[in-house]
Amino acid sequence: MIVITTPTGGIGRQVLDNVLDGLDARDDGTALRVVARDPGRLTARARERAEVLQGSHADPEVLGAACEGADQVFWLVPPAPGADSVEGHFRDFTLPLCDAIARQGVARVVAVSSLGRGVAKDAGPVSASLAMDDRIAATGVHYRALCPPFLMENLLGQAAALRDTGEFRMAYATDRVLRTCATADIAATAARLLLDDSWTGRADVPLVGPDDLTPEGMATVLSDVLGRPVRVRETTPEAYKASALRFGASESGAQGLADMASAMDAQGFYGAAEPSTPDTAPTSFRRWCEEVLRPATLS
Repeated sequence: MIVITTPTGGIGRQVLDNVLDGLDARDDGTALRVVARDPGRLTARARERAEVLQGSHADPEVLGAACEGADQVFWLVPPAPGADSVEGHFRDFTLPLCDAIARQGVARVVAVSSLGRGVAKDAGPVSASLAMDDRIAATGVHYRALCPPFLMENLLGQAAALRDTGEFRMAYATDRVLRTCATADIAATAARLLLDDSWTGRADVPLVGPDDLTPEGMATVLSDVLGRPVRVRETTPEAYKASALRFGASESGAQGLADMASAMDAQGFYGAAEPSTPDTAPTSFRRWCEEVLRPATLS
C-alpha cells in the first residue's frame, strides 16, 4: 500500500501521476491511497485507481485511517502563510504522522524537506522542515528527506510581472549563485523511492539542478527564452515580509518568509557550494523556463 498526501498540490499531483504510471507498468496489484481535502480536484484516473480519503492529513483520525496497512507514505506539509506559527504548523502536521507510524507500522516515509542541514539557522520554513525530518526519523521509520534548494516554480508568482514589466524581484544578492530545482524532478525522485521497497535507514536526498546561475544569470536566460529584455531587482527581506502581509500572510508567516530570505543570503545554504545532482535533478533552468514559465507568461 502506497499513501500519497497533497495529491492535488503542485508537487503531490506530479508524484501521484508518476506513481500511477509506475504501478500501471508493473501491474502487481499494489494498492494506492490518497488523502485529499477536495477529492473533486483529483483526475478521473486517480479516482478510479486510488482509494480516496477526504480530509486533512493533519487530522489524526484521517491520517490514522490512511496509514492503516500502509507500507510507503509520501509526506509533504503544505505551505500555510496564514498560520499563527511556522514551527507550530509543521508540528501540528508531523506529530499525527509520528503517532500513525508507531500505531500502524508504516515501513517507509518519503518527505519533501530542504537543503540546509547543519547550516540553516533561524530560517523560517527551512528550519521547520529540518526539524520535521528529525521528528519523523526519531520514530525509527525508514526515511528519505528530499532536499531541494530554491524552487524554480517560485518564479511563477511573478509571471504577470515578467509579462507586463520585464522584471522580477528577489530577496537575494543578484550577483551570487542561487541553486535551483524543478518540482518535476522532486516528484520523479519521490515516485522512484515510493515504488522501491529495498531501501532502509535514514538519508537526505539532495536535488540540485545543473545550473550555477546568479539571479542576474537567470535574467539573461529569461531574456533569451521570452524574447525581450528581463531584469532582476534585488529587494530586502523586510520588503518581502511587507509584500507577504499585503497578500494575506499572518505576522508569523510573513516573518518566517523574511527569516528564510535573510538566512538564504547570509548562510549560503542554497549557494555555489552545493554541487549539482544530475541523477535526482536533471532539469535545467532554461528548459524549465521554456516548458513552464514561458507558457505561464502568455496566459
